[in-house]
Amino acid sequence: MEKFELHILGCGSALPTARHFSTSQVLNVRDKLFMIDCGEGAQLQFRKSRLKFSRLNHIFISHLHGDHCFGLLGLISTLNLLGRTAELHIHSPQGLEELLRPMLDFFNRQMTYRVAFHPFETREATLVYEDRSLTVTTIPLRHRLPTCGFLFAEKPRPNHILREMTDFYQVPVYELNRIKNGADFVTPDGEVIPNERLTHPADPPRRYAYCSDTLPLASVAEQVKGVDLLFHEATFADEDAPRAKETFHTTATQAASLARDADVKRLLIGHFSARYEDENMLLKQACKVFPATLLAKEGLSLSI
Repeated sequence: MEKFELHILGCGSALPTARHFSTSQVLNVRDKLFMIDCGEGAQLQFRKSRLKFSRLNHIFISHLHGDHCFGLLGLISTLNLLGRTAELHIHSPQGLEELLRPMLDFFNRQMTYRVAFHPFETREATLVYEDRSLTVTTIPLRHRLPTCGFLFAEKPRPNHILREMTDFYQVPVYELNRIKNGADFVTPDGEVIPNERLTHPADPPRRYAYCSDTLPLASVAEQVKGVDLLFHEATFADEDAPRAKETFHTTATQAASLARDADVKRLLIGHFSARYEDENMLLKQACKVFPATLLAKEGLSLSI
């Protein structure tokens, strides 16, 4: 199967600790790298993960709290020092360019590449990126300022040709694309060869959903139904549920309940409050509701 890998660069929340970096992830889709949020230290963790800066062209920012975007200026500056020439595209809620542009103009007066900002609407699901193999759609969330998660979805791929069968039936080369896309083959004698005799199905398309800071929302469960992997913030333990509600965050049990309701295959929890010395208590609370739960940690790499 083609690469579809998630790398955790940071899984802490707003208050820095010695245990965690601020929130940041990288999704590797067929060696194209997509960064999701960019907290402080993201570029250092990027290097530790042995990822290549040259393969990073798109960054998706969930919201404009510092622990999700303070790493951008340093990363942009480093890419400039490296002599980057390819455009860097940053997708975010409205306002990021107005915040960053004065600092970029001051610290990077001679840019070797262009930074393109793409603001998006946060109140409804919106397609914000598409290429030949992937779409990225926003997931509206509810936090203290406009916030969205992201749904990364592979496009369905054509069937795989069974070469021995196409050779046996002497299928012309110009027919192969039609057959890959589901067509039957008609021989010169008029015999119809069913497609399933000439191909085998491609692997099912994979989906990854990222939900950053938010109150738990039933609408999210609908949008991420059945995804292969769901990352959902689990900032607080059950006993701190009142604090979670006050700060528009989610508890581990609430994240697990959403994963269960959405019938996802696996849940990854993160964005941990600095108040907890051991996040395994959050994992235990989540696993009681949704056993297929994993704990995020720096350096973790998951194949989806």
